Amino acid sequence: MANDLTRQLGIRHPIVLAPLGGESSSAALVAAVSNSGGLGILGAAYMTPARIGEVLAEIRSLTDQPFGVNLFCPQVWKRDAAREAAFIEQLARYHAELGMPAPQVPAQFEEDFEAQLQVVLKDAPAVFSFTFGDLGRERIAALQSRGTKVWGTATQVREAVHLAALDVDGIMAQGAEAGAHRGTFMGSRDEGLVGTIALVPQVVDAVKVPVIAAGGIADARGVAAVQALGASAAAAGTVFLLADECPISSAYREALQNGQDHETVMTRAFSGRWARGLENRFMREYAGADLPDFPIPNALTRPLRQAAGKAGRPEFLSLWAGQAVALARREGAAAIVQRLAQGWTAP
Repeated sequence: MANDLTRQLGIRHPIVLAPLGGESSSAALVAAVSNSGGLGILGAAYMTPARIGEVLAEIRSLTDQPFGVNLFCPQVWKRDAAREAAFIEQLARYHAELGMPAPQVPAQFEEDFEAQLQVVLKDAPAVFSFTFGDLGRERIAALQSRGTKVWGTATQVREAVHLAALDVDGIMAQGAEAGAHRGTFMGSRDEGLVGTIALVPQVVDAVKVPVIAAGGIADARGVAAVQALGASAAAAGTVFLLADECPISSAYREALQNGQDHETVMTRAFSGRWARGLENRFMREYAGADLPDFPIPNALTRPLRQAAGKAGRPEFLSLWAGQAVALARREGAAAIVQRLAQGWTAP
């Protein structure tokens, strides 16, 4: 089953765990995927630098196989008092409904990216992937000098070409079907909603580096499809949310098990950035609202989401999921890797 990418990384299967952030981020899941011959990637964007170091150490205690880390590129954003106040006013109603204290504006809305990156540089994982734009040649070269392969995320061909010009080692081509945050960094939301079947072959033709296909891949058939389109590996996220090693709340897990393809929608409600998830009350009631810039809503909604998970209230959870959600089923990560790998034909 080896190809240039698997040989380069020293993994058995061209199966990648798409980076899962927030409550779904788990050292046990990353290690289980890597131990099964795939490549686990840790979604670390919301972790403090110190916490990233702790989780990386935990992963290394659980596996001696290659794995990766993902961070979000720094975004330009600004505060707007009126939009913030309107967002908090509605949020306060939900807090009251759950018996929570009124929302508090946090001391900071996001982690220090440079400090996060320094932890990754020191650890030197096999792969570093980035989302939301341009990491910059200097940072890419610094990671590569440590032996880390660097992958950018593209949702359209022009983004892939831009990333390839920065000398990245691979492109994660994120189709419109993918769950969670869109990696789009050029043009409008809709310009970045290219389906996986259309996106992957065009990116393969446009760049010289390996392409890792993502979006709507949840079984062996999806893996076989992206191999036929020229991808060097298949990345899956939603299917791993139901893995035994994934620590999501029971309310989130139940929603996924009952989810259907047509129930996933694009929303900015929870974070201020477009993301795909199972539609719920929170999404509907914030639809069309003039939201603050990302990452402000993400930080403001975090206490509500955490409380809702404990209370079993899925209507207040960011139920990130891709359009292939109905193909996911609860099983161990190793079984998921093996099931997906069956779709890849050895050369």
